[in-house]
Amino acid sequence: MDHGHALRPTSGASASELVAQLREARHRTERLTEDLSWAELMGPYREIVNPVLWEMGHIAWFHEYWTLRHAARLAPLIERCDSLWDSSNVAHKTRWHLDLPDRTGTCRYMADVLSQQEDQLSRGVDNQARYFYELAIRHEDMHIEAQAYMRQTSSNAPPQGLGSAVRPLVGALPGDAAVPGGSWQLGSTGTEGFIFDNEKWAHPVELAPFRISRAAVTNGEFAAFVDDGGYRHREFWCDAGWAWRTAREVEHPAYWLNKRDGVWTARDYRDCRPLAPNAAVVFVNWFEASAWCRWAGRRLPSEAEWEAAAVGEATGNRLSDHRRRWPWGDAAPTPGTANLDFAFDGQIDAAALAQSDSSFGCRQMIGNVWEWTASDFLPFGGFSADPYKDYSQPWFGSRKVLRGGCWATSARVARPTYRNFFTPDRNDVFAGFRSCAV
Repeated sequence: MDHGHALRPTSGASASELVAQLREARHRTERLTEDLSWAELMGPYREIVNPVLWEMGHIAWFHEYWTLRHAARLAPLIERCDSLWDSSNVAHKTRWHLDLPDRTGTCRYMADVLSQQEDQLSRGVDNQARYFYELAIRHEDMHIEAQAYMRQTSSNAPPQGLGSAVRPLVGALPGDAAVPGGSWQLGSTGTEGFIFDNEKWAHPVELAPFRISRAAVTNGEFAAFVDDGGYRHREFWCDAGWAWRTAREVEHPAYWLNKRDGVWTARDYRDCRPLAPNAAVVFVNWFEASAWCRWAGRRLPSEAEWEAAAVGEATGNRLSDHRRRWPWGDAAPTPGTANLDFAFDGQIDAAALAQSDSSFGCRQMIGNVWEWTASDFLPFGGFSADPYKDYSQPWFGSRKVLRGGCWATSARVARPTYRNFFTPDRNDVFAGFRSCAV
């Protein structure tokens, strides 16, 4: 282990704040797994998900590996833990056939790791250790979100009791926001607290003026594409997208079902419901998003355009050098400004939360659904991997960038500069999109 790796200062969370964040994340993990049967904890083999029981152990292993074994140099709690839960070395297909501890044993391991972390933090924390605690907490945040969409993939019960069950319904928000051109600093700086290696470092990108939709594309807007035969018209699809569509005989987004009385329905976890026309379309992949854009005479924004529309400001007819911390300003996210952290235990209308508007009038650029961009997931100039070397580096060039977070994303993760990344065929995550005028 490279204990001498130089790390920049992080956000400065105190030891007690880190304990609170550890407990908050673990509470969510427990709420999303405690109701599952043994059959649901393991589930059938799928290329795109892990067994839930394996994920639980992996979360605890990641915490232990980086905060206790790496930063504090303690011995492992379970001698064979690396052969069970090290995702870099345990092949995906084998995770259903490992000799895993049962639910009780896995939960005991999770509790023991957390107890040792709290014991270590009771003695204080330095910058070096703080970095690894913040990394491990965000890693668990990401797996919490994965647990939420894996429940949809597996037709399990929906997440409940983590937020409000009352979801705002407000109609549509048509039209584009005009964003001026200029030089935009794409990426993060060393003053922003904890960041991931693929965000380093902010660098100038020249942008031409553009117009971007004020809200994400809705179910109703996407249904018009489906009803117009968009999935059967080759001219709307890139070569790889058409190959994906034809190989799988896809005719509409994942989980959409047949129409009832002229209204599309969809599977929502275990239930079949009418499709909410004003909710942001979700569970569409990059191929589908870009095909809709071609059909509509639009295009996906680049990640630099997305970021400028989200947190940029104008000075005259140019982009300003000043950027906001969040689209609405510097205040931390609340349920009034962002559908994050399970605020409503699910999606809300794309036009809800008027307080979330950016300076250019773009709504809900943080939270509700992730938004595909046109950009390939590539390193910024001068990239160097952080200690967790498999976080970004292996995936460059094979994925597309998404921005903004979804309703199940932690506010710790869903910063405006955070770069999410998935392969363009993934349609099982909470992803939608907004579009730009051509």
